[in-house]
Amino acid sequence: MAEPVQQEEQKYWDLWVRCRDPKAGDALVKKYMPLVSYHVQRIAAGLPRNVSKDDLKSLGMFGLLDSLNKFDPSRELKFDTYASFRIRGAILDGLRKEDWLSRGTREKAKKIESTIEKLEQKYMRPVSPKEIASELGMKEEEVYTTMNEQFFANVLSIEEIGTDYEEGETASPFGLKDQNANQPEAELVKKETVKELAEVIRTLSEKEQLVLSLFYHEECTLTEIGEILGLSTSRISQIHSKAIYKLRNTLGKKLLP
Repeated sequence: MAEPVQQEEQKYWDLWVRCRDPKAGDALVKKYMPLVSYHVQRIAAGLPRNVSKDDLKSLGMFGLLDSLNKFDPSRELKFDTYASFRIRGAILDGLRKEDWLSRGTREKAKKIESTIEKLEQKYMRPVSPKEIASELGMKEEEVYTTMNEQFFANVLSIEEIGTDYEEGETASPFGLKDQNANQPEAELVKKETVKELAEVIRTLSEKEQLVLSLFYHEECTLTEIGEILGLSTSRISQIHSKAIYKLRNTLGKKLLP
């Protein structure tokens, strides 16, 4: 059964490459649309709820269409790998241009940061989101959400993953221009960051560690993780949010200005 399907797809590719046949193009778009939905779900997990998934989907579609126009089937590269990079890059590029973090969220994040600094100086120790929420008269979940949104916004602002690349190029998520150059200082910082991050991950609950592993290592969506663990998507989102909040205090200090 798989072979006829592959033959049919190859027929579409032949028509598309040879004469940009519209029906062949439509068939290929339909086949690879799940890639767009996949990346929209993963990226949306770190964004505020006011960011429309439909808008992200539109950005992802630009990436998919761009992939179809530039992909060379004769090269030894799978289209889904090539398209995934462009789809994700198109979504991130669009987010950077729009500055999706609202002014209210930025102001709230500054207030939380200021409160964290004040309470840590007062107690001479790291403070919990519950303590921060109590000090500000906020809900604990609001503290998690606000700080995570600010964290992802800051990471996004220093990313330089674009859509204008060719096969064989590698893009750095933090703007390192020469991937092949010897950078002993950068390697040392990276090793220290990974070590500290691993230590923080070990302090997370078993469920938090499992959610992070499934999301970032196995690349499952939050919905898929919910099905695996028998929990709702919103509950998985809460677990993910709390785990990222704990990690951002380590990762943020290393990577963010």
